[in-house]
Amino acid sequence: MTANDLTSYRDLMQPPTRFREGFTMRTVAGAFFVGFIMMPGAIYMGLIAGASLGAAAEWVTIILFSELARRSFSALTRQEIYLIYYIAGGLAGVIGGTMLAGGPFGQLVWNQYLVQSQAAAGFGIAEHIPEWVAPPIGSDALMGRSFLHRAWIPPMVVLVASQFLSRVEWFTLGYILFRVTSDVERLPFPLAPVAAQGATALAESDEGRDSWRWRVFSVGMGIGLLFGAVYVGLPALTGLIASDPIVLLPIPWIDLTRTTETILPAAPLGIGTDLGLVLLGMVLPFWIVVGTFAAAMVHALGSPILYHAGMLTHWRPGMDAILTNFANDIDVWMSVYIGAGAAVGAIGLVHAVLSVRAARRQGGHRPLRNTPAGRGDFPLWIAIGGYVLSTLAMIWLCVLLLDDDEFPLIFLLLFGFVVTPVISYVNARMAGLTGQLVSFPLLREGAFILSGYKGIDIWFAPIPYSDHGRRAQLFREVELTGTRFSSIIKAELLLLPLSLVCGFVFWSLVWQMEPIPSPTFQYAQTYWHLIALRQCLWYSATLGGETLFDQAIKGWWIAGSFVMAGGLFGVMSWLGWPISLVYGFVRGLGGLPHLLIPEMAGALLARYWLEPRFGTQQWRQYAPVLLAGYACGMGLVGMSAVAIALISKSVTQLHY
Repeated sequence: MTANDLTSYRDLMQPPTRFREGFTMRTVAGAFFVGFIMMPGAIYMGLIAGASLGAAAEWVTIILFSELARRSFSALTRQEIYLIYYIAGGLAGVIGGTMLAGGPFGQLVWNQYLVQSQAAAGFGIAEHIPEWVAPPIGSDALMGRSFLHRAWIPPMVVLVASQFLSRVEWFTLGYILFRVTSDVERLPFPLAPVAAQGATALAESDEGRDSWRWRVFSVGMGIGLLFGAVYVGLPALTGLIASDPIVLLPIPWIDLTRTTETILPAAPLGIGTDLGLVLLGMVLPFWIVVGTFAAAMVHALGSPILYHAGMLTHWRPGMDAILTNFANDIDVWMSVYIGAGAAVGAIGLVHAVLSVRAARRQGGHRPLRNTPAGRGDFPLWIAIGGYVLSTLAMIWLCVLLLDDDEFPLIFLLLFGFVVTPVISYVNARMAGLTGQLVSFPLLREGAFILSGYKGIDIWFAPIPYSDHGRRAQLFREVELTGTRFSSIIKAELLLLPLSLVCGFVFWSLVWQMEPIPSPTFQYAQTYWHLIALRQCLWYSATLGGETLFDQAIKGWWIAGSFVMAGGLFGVMSWLGWPISLVYGFVRGLGGLPHLLIPEMAGALLARYWLEPRFGTQQWRQYAPVLLAGYACGMGLVGMSAVAIALISKSVTQLHY
């Protein structure tokens, strides 16, 4: 990328000359709307269908408050709309894999499941999980399914402390990285204008020019309402009056593993039933989806070959998809994930180094002290001091929790003051130059194992290791919208207590309805077991003695997959093929084909029917809006279902 390229990308969208405050009473009202109205629906949708309401929460809140402002003969400013978008995403976001929404309290819900899970019992780690993670098995706090018990005080204190410190850490380091990469090195951040314009489109819309957004969003919402009524609403409501809810479409997939085991032994096969996966395939880059699907098929269809070759020794006939997948992981595929992931990380690191050298040769730096007037900047010494103090506090919290004089403190110091800043800077530059991020797989896990530490608690401690590189792009987006940085500070100060309060209230209510997971919450009931098995496999690595983890790590498979992924990358680069195929392939190795088959169907439908019909550029504008509308429709069904369920449970628990 030449200096002219950097300049042209950076000039795509310039920040306004005047910066305004986005944190107003209207954005506060929007935050409370998401927290108290959207969050319970997000919790329910994550548990029952494994769906996220993040995009729906952002759209619904922005649209609602824009219309209210318009009918009050005023309009939301660009800065208010962006901040509502930011707050809604923070409150309705989910934890990947488990799909737990509801703020930080979702992690405590996962912890209570983990300590009671078959996976923890089978690996012999349940009794080793510390009480500052979750109350012990048999505790009244777990049996009564209530957070209003003193046994939950230590986990809550650790949760609140780690959440506060991590937010201080990302904000301060993210701001430092932004100042270096954007203000000094003048990197273009090519995706920042897209995100900034998408988040604030309503601020400049009028009926004639942007009416297509409303039409496409309405179509998506209608699809979401109809499908959600069958997929989520029917089992949720019939579960209130019957011991077994009526399910027309199994959630989250139709498992074909036992049906096909005579023909394809040890092959985890199935078909996902969520229509949202098809729409997601329409949005994701086509070659990423192709690579992901190809990897899933290699995993599924290659497993019978490995089984007949005598390499899959843990699989037994009669296993479902979850157990089949985990058994195959132990024998072969976990080592393949590690090797291929390491190759992609190495490729990304090399690419980052080359990009850094090329950009440095182009020059274009300006003094660090120059900042636009009114942007809301604060002295760098405050940011540096805030990062140092928050990291030291996090390290002190880890030492206090681990309570082991033999724990190597040097690992915590290296994570906090070397690894995190270096990785974050590399990815800040990658985001600034290409809009992409580099993955650094298994650094944390490898450090725990190599440190020689014995115990389970290290896996749950709030280690000061994170990648904050993407935060530099966030500050660039804030700058492009003309929003003062002080607005983000105020938003974060509101987000943390609001997410904690709303999460506590709504998770308590949902947990009182039914155990989590249970047949009522079908996604959690089906998929959490696999996640717990994979986590416990890693946790067992520091137990000491011979464990299943030792059987899962196979050096030849790791080396072979590393060479394969690196060689594939080189061949594709030489042939001029899309490199995203490699990244998609590595992404798909750990996934079940159940969820990737409908995703691939959506990608093919978009590329070979919808794009020719509407035009490639036009469809790529339609697809994200259609997906957001679908998520909104599903979310409305989920919110209605959880409201009816909560009312029903409250009435049936009365004694008169």
